[in-house]
Parts: sequence; C-alpha cells; structure tokens
Amino acid sequence: MTREPGALRRFVAHEGKVLGSFGMWIGRRRHQVGPGDRAFGYAGPQAATVYGLAFVCVVETVGVSFLVRQWPVVHAVLFVLDLYTVVLVLGTQSAAVTRPHVLTPDALRVRAGARVDLVIPLDRIAHVRDELRFQGAGGKTPDDVLELPVGSQTSLTVELAGPVTHVSLLGRRREVSVVRFHADRAGELAKAVRAAVAP
Repeated sequence: MTREPGALRRFVAHEGKVLGSFGMWIGRRRHQVGPGDRAFGYAGPQAATVYGLAFVCVVETVGVSFLVRQWPVVHAVLFVLDLYTVVLVLGTQSAAVTRPHVLTPDALRVRAGARVDLVIPLDRIAHVRDELRFQGAGGKTPDDVLELPVGSQTSLTVELAGPVTHVSLLGRRREVSVVRFHADRAGELAKAVRAAVAP
C-alpha cells in the first residue's frame, strides 16, 4: 500500500463534500447520476442511528451550554464545536443519501458517502452475488478485499477478474480484487449488474 501526499488537503475536501451534500439533499438531487444511469441507495440501515446520534449531540450541546454559561469565551467555543459536530453527523447521512451506488453502461460505481467512490469497469467484474455478511465475520479481512459496511453489514459481494485501485480518504492506495458493500435493494442491484455484464 502507498500513501499519496496531501492527506490534510484530502480531508478538508472531504469535509467540503459532506457539507455540500446538504444542498443536494434539500433539493432532492443526486451526485453524478446521469439520465441513463441506475441509482441504488444504501443509507437505510444507518438512518435511525445517525438521527439518534444527532439528537444526543443536540442534548449534549444544550447541557454543556448551561454548565459553562458563566464563561462566555468557553461557552462560545464549545457551542461552535458542538454545533459543527451536529452538522457533520447529519452531513454523513446527507452524503450517503445523495451519493448512491450507480450502475452506468460501462461501470459500477460503489460509494460510501463522500468517503469512498470506487469505479469498477463492467469488464472487470467476474461474479456478483447478494449475500448478507456482518463486519468482522470470518476473522481478519484480506488486504485485497474492500469492505464498505452499513449498519455493520454488507449485502453484496463483487469478485473482480482484475484488481482495481482503491484510494482511501487520506490517500492510501491499494489494489482490491473483492468488494463487499451494502445496497438497500441488493437483489435488484445484483440482477442488474449480471445483466449488464452478460453481453
């Protein structure tokens, strides 16, 4: 595995994408889904957890604000940090909703919010199957396997005829030959990929 320079720049860009997802979420738009493309969501299993965490963060913000109200500077700093945390938590969900998996005429684009955007050419796909797997099941994940669980589970496994390069959030590059991820309509996506690969 190798690491690209500019990890901080990549992290800041990721934060910008997360925050930018709010506009698309409010406008019910999806990121880079063309007219002839098919989009498949994956954010369903994490929605309750994300909204629950956001609620807890709001309660914590109110509680901390009450406790430090006699120190205006501390109150202001903590309020801004807590508010930004709530925005990021909700931004995680908005990024997942507005950046679905996409099946194009040439590729399967597997995504995990603004964090992962892996394009797999259809001619690299050897097998695809819908199978429910829980994160960490079966021991340590091999280096050539990319797992993108939602709610600690994946529902699709794609085996590749040749490796593709995955670049992590901070720029670490590695070759992967198996991709496991979740889709809310896993069976439908698997069927669509098989049909696209078959010709």
